[in-house]
Amino acid sequence: MLALLLLAALPSAAPSVRAELVEAPRVALADSGPSTGSGRTEEEKGSALDAERAFAADAQTLGQWTAFRKWAARDATMFVPQPINAQSWLKDRKDPAKAIAWWPTASYVSCDGSLAVNTGGWKRPDGAVGYFSTVWQRQPDGGWKWIVDGGDDLKVARPHVATPVVHHAKCGKTSVWEGVDLEGMTGSGGSKDATLIWTWIVHDDGSRRFQVLRWDGQSWEPAMTDKIAAPK
Repeated sequence: MLALLLLAALPSAAPSVRAELVEAPRVALADSGPSTGSGRTEEEKGSALDAERAFAADAQTLGQWTAFRKWAARDATMFVPQPINAQSWLKDRKDPAKAIAWWPTASYVSCDGSLAVNTGGWKRPDGAVGYFSTVWQRQPDGGWKWIVDGGDDLKVARPHVATPVVHHAKCGKTSVWEGVDLEGMTGSGGSKDATLIWTWIVHDDGSRRFQVLRWDGQSWEPAMTDKIAAPK
């Protein structure tokens, strides 16, 4: 969601950014069936949409980068525009005076509830608008952390919606990702029940593609495809 904002910050951070560039794991699987230890159910812990809203609210109250650090998994990936370990990039980064604002418009959820991909709109304090796509992973305690975050700018902002649309994958898939072409993909991952899969690839010029595939009970349905332009 912060493609342009991150790029604007690169000149002063370029040496450390180059040193922290990481190669994403070939396949990352979400943990399913969390053991909370607290007696709280997954539903009581909330959905990925709830986590997205709390994340956005924290950005306004705690500070933008403070919120990003709080909600990111240890191995989370963001793009500047090449893939980078988010916690390394965010470490000790000072919060801007005003945080970017964002809101979800849709969520794609695996059958087992271990993984979700939210998408929506954002607006920067300078008035620029765009969209984001964020992969959320259910944690062992039943909560959520984001593991991949990206997006791009738009000419017209995505509308605020009172109730984002939730798309649930069908159950019944195995752990084998039959029929999914990962050739050439830089990073990929999915739920343990293999009903929701995400892939991304970053090209040499900094442009990239992010795609979400959802199991519809019989075959893979392309649920979402983001084509992010190379930075200007």
